[in-house]
Amino acid sequence: MNNQNHIIKQFEISPLAKAGIIIVNMEDREVEEHDISKPHRDNHCQLMLALDGTFKLNIDFENVEFSQPTLLCVFPEQVHHITEVKNPKGWIISFDTALVSKEMLLLLENKINNPFLLQKESNLYRHLNILMDLIEKLQTENSNKYTQKSIQSLLNGLLSLIAGEIVSNLNIDKEKENRGMIIKETFVKLAKEHFKTWKQPGQYASALSISTAHLNDTVKSLTGSPVSVHIQQASIMEAKRLLYFTDKNVKEIAYEAGYDEPVYFGKLFKKITNLTPLEFRKKFRD
Repeated sequence: MNNQNHIIKQFEISPLAKAGIIIVNMEDREVEEHDISKPHRDNHCQLMLALDGTFKLNIDFENVEFSQPTLLCVFPEQVHHITEVKNPKGWIISFDTALVSKEMLLLLENKINNPFLLQKESNLYRHLNILMDLIEKLQTENSNKYTQKSIQSLLNGLLSLIAGEIVSNLNIDKEKENRGMIIKETFVKLAKEHFKTWKQPGQYASALSISTAHLNDTVKSLTGSPVSVHIQQASIMEAKRLLYFTDKNVKEIAYEAGYDEPVYFGKLFKKITNLTPLEFRKKFRD
């Protein structure tokens, strides 16, 4: 097997992007600069507003299909590709994460339903249409620093509208639950960053300046799973990516996922996925 066919590719934001943002009208098929039909990831965020068409995508080994007005967010660490698109209408806006607050990114990543289905009669649908259209028009004009500042402000306004819709749909008892959400979301972010070396719940509790019991109780009450399971899942997701996108053997992948014992890693992988590592590779790739 040719290893070059299974090395994960990461793409940077388009060189046509100005000030870290570019918007693409999906009816303009000539704007694609790399093959989006093959699994890859980007070093930036992508937000799709689909107004019409049929879409089939895969994001981190999960199939996503929709054929009605929809919002879809893809974040930098996510491996994704399009398997089928028919008659697309709408926009895709790519943007550098540095342009958006950490709080906003955490909210989008942890709370938005992917895909986020929209109602054509809703104010959100109408407002998102207006903002996307305006960003596209400004992008085509002769650019100056104030035009770019306007586009950045419109992007943040667009994301704020989405965040407002997400928050309004959450059933939270403000003070107690909000604190719990912050703990859970910060833990999830830390797990994605440190899963290879931080295997113990206590390490995350220490980083959050809370007790291990409080962290575990909070995460379990909000997600249904204890802290240890989330740490394992972060490791197994990285292992899945390595099994699919590289030709490394199971021992090497176990080490990359943070496990020194390949036998233990293999048992854990099967427990979580119902497949051995090699069965997963054969099913999804070979």
